[in-house]
Amino acid sequence: MLFNSIEFLIFLPVSFILYWLLFRKNLKIQNTLLVVLSYIFYGAWDYRFLALIFLSTLVDYLVGIQLGKPEQRHRRLWLWTSISFNIGLLGFFKYYNFFADSFYELLEHFGYHAQNQFTLNILLPVGISFYTFQTMSYSLDIYHKKLKPTKDFIAFSAYVSFFPQLVAGPIERASHLLPQMLNKRKFNYLQAVEGLRLILWGFFKKIAIADALAPIVDDIFSNSDSMSSSSLFIGAVFFGFQIYGDFSGYSDIAIGTSKLFGFELMSNFKFPYFSRNIVQFWRRWHISLSTWFRDYIYYPLGGSKGSKITTIRNVFVIFLVSGLWHGANWTFVFWGGLHALLFLPFFFIHKAKWNPGLRINRLTDIISVMLNFLLVTITWIFFRAENLTSAFEYLKRMFTDFSITPYLHPAGYRMIDYFILLLIFTGYEFLIRRNERAPYPFKNKWVRLSLYSITVLAIMLFYDDQVDRSFIYFQF
Repeated sequence: MLFNSIEFLIFLPVSFILYWLLFRKNLKIQNTLLVVLSYIFYGAWDYRFLALIFLSTLVDYLVGIQLGKPEQRHRRLWLWTSISFNIGLLGFFKYYNFFADSFYELLEHFGYHAQNQFTLNILLPVGISFYTFQTMSYSLDIYHKKLKPTKDFIAFSAYVSFFPQLVAGPIERASHLLPQMLNKRKFNYLQAVEGLRLILWGFFKKIAIADALAPIVDDIFSNSDSMSSSSLFIGAVFFGFQIYGDFSGYSDIAIGTSKLFGFELMSNFKFPYFSRNIVQFWRRWHISLSTWFRDYIYYPLGGSKGSKITTIRNVFVIFLVSGLWHGANWTFVFWGGLHALLFLPFFFIHKAKWNPGLRINRLTDIISVMLNFLLVTITWIFFRAENLTSAFEYLKRMFTDFSITPYLHPAGYRMIDYFILLLIFTGYEFLIRRNERAPYPFKNKWVRLSLYSITVLAIMLFYDDQVDRSFIYFQF
């Protein structure tokens, strides 16, 4: 079920009424309702994949019970049971064909012409990369004695399948979300209002920014061999805004929806395009994933405590794995490697300047932000391209063609309107950049009402039935 669908606009208020009016007095029943609602939400795509979520939930619940026993002598074996099951599940559905195809391509490269007989027709379950990481972190935290296991299977099931963040995050830690599942919730009016504001802002970013730019980005990337360098530059920049509006918009809707049900999720985006370097960018982009890799891969490998060679290896490992996590394509791996190369100089040379603040009050700050955005935009080309050859051809034409011709919108709309929209959007985000959870921070109620009206009007204006309304990160 998509957030930006008629079905969800019916599903959400009905769920809200059932949750707070009919089931608020009994925590167990309330959590059971959450599980049922989450399975309905996910099953709307394909009910057959509900078995995968249930199995992942059951395995890590049982593993957690075993890891929590003080007399347990086979803790490492139980941990590897969890890791093997979740990685195996993810590997089969997401990477089996990728590695099979890559193996046969390698044989072809060395002159062995063999027929690929092992490729399977596998449908990728939506959100599998997210919920497998979420359940696996539960077992890892118990193993490292950072968390005690729960014996409440219903609460644990609600934690794993919680519908607002089930299919595209944030990837929640059990230490943060599970206690909220285990404790009785009370309706908080102010929290609900904050949630509605975030939902509205998320819909704006998804529909008025991401979906509005999608036809332009698709057209330019699909016809890049016939586009001028100026059009190719527009395509790359617009994709940067598209993926930000799409993914951060989803996160805003997820966090806002969670607030309606009395839950607080972790932040996933903190205005990353205002970062002054790539280190800041990764502290502000897809935070739940980058911190997951940091805590469960980078630190166990030794982090930055060893030699520089070891540190460089660890940085490359997490970025390459992060790239592969995003998709079964060498373009994502290359994208991860590029970010590792951009990350390392700041890691070693400017370590003292990792201040996560968004101070932009000097000319050098502005230049740093613009340069960092340009570098990130270039890497997005590999993220968006169909294959490495297409990505390199795109870059080659963009930087060697030197032609400037007006780009014509595929539907005939005025391009100047999109430039004005992005300029206004960037300026407004600059004003609110201190708090990503307060998109309407103004105290004057008439100012807020005016902004609400403008946001709704923009959503209605840019809503297009012909555009694919699914979220980009559903494919991961």
